Amino acid sequence: MVHSRFTKTSYAGLFCAWIALGIVPAQTTLGASAGGAISVTSDYIYRGFTETGGRPAVQLDLHASTNAGTFLGAWGSTRDHDYAPRADYDVDLYMGQRFHLSNAWNVTVTAVDHLYAAGTQRHSNDYQEFAAAISYLDRWTFSIATIPNRVRYVDYHRTGRYPAYVADTSGQWLIGNGFFLTGGVGYYYFTGSDAYEQAGMGYAYGNVGLAYEWHSWRLDVGYFSTQSKARHLFPYPVANDSIAGTLSWRF
Repeated sequence: MVHSRFTKTSYAGLFCAWIALGIVPAQTTLGASAGGAISVTSDYIYRGFTETGGRPAVQLDLHASTNAGTFLGAWGSTRDHDYAPRADYDVDLYMGQRFHLSNAWNVTVTAVDHLYAAGTQRHSNDYQEFAAAISYLDRWTFSIATIPNRVRYVDYHRTGRYPAYVADTSGQWLIGNGFFLTGGVGYYYFTGSDAYEQAGMGYAYGNVGLAYEWHSWRLDVGYFSTQSKARHLFPYPVANDSIAGTLSWRF
């Protein structure tokens, strides 16, 4: 099992490095580009759960890519300290490769190291994820992911690490003048032991909404729904019958 931890010094170094990437010229002689996005969301919802308990979060992404399709980056979000593992931030360090099948279709493979930073953590909930996705333009994406070492909870009690698998699809349809109809569905399956209370279990989640794009700005508003049995697997509130909005600026 691969597992990594970063000290506070390492986080500071990574942050400075990605800030430096964000301010270099967009095109270089090496055929590379850099960019990112800053977002403010009314509720940090991820795979059917809210990690802020319905409260706002600030999120930042910084990334670099080459003309050959290789990319790497860092993404971070504030989160609610009251939820396990009592961290203040989520940090994703990611890298991958995009393969262009045609002008419209591409396949992407990505590796992610998901870290929980700062706060008063007593145990590490960090995990790694490996995903593959196929996309048609920016209109539709289908992805599958495997997580070999996800921490599983049973009714808010930490039980151990088990493999998990995720499949989801999302899309957006232009309906005119910068407005999009958006939607997505997914299924998360958590393996477990032979004990009844830790047997394999999965849940479905989805969302539907509207988005508006204007130059480098984008506003998303969506309705989120999650199967109630999901609440047995993670120590966060289930995002069911929830509405959230996100304003993003890309640079």
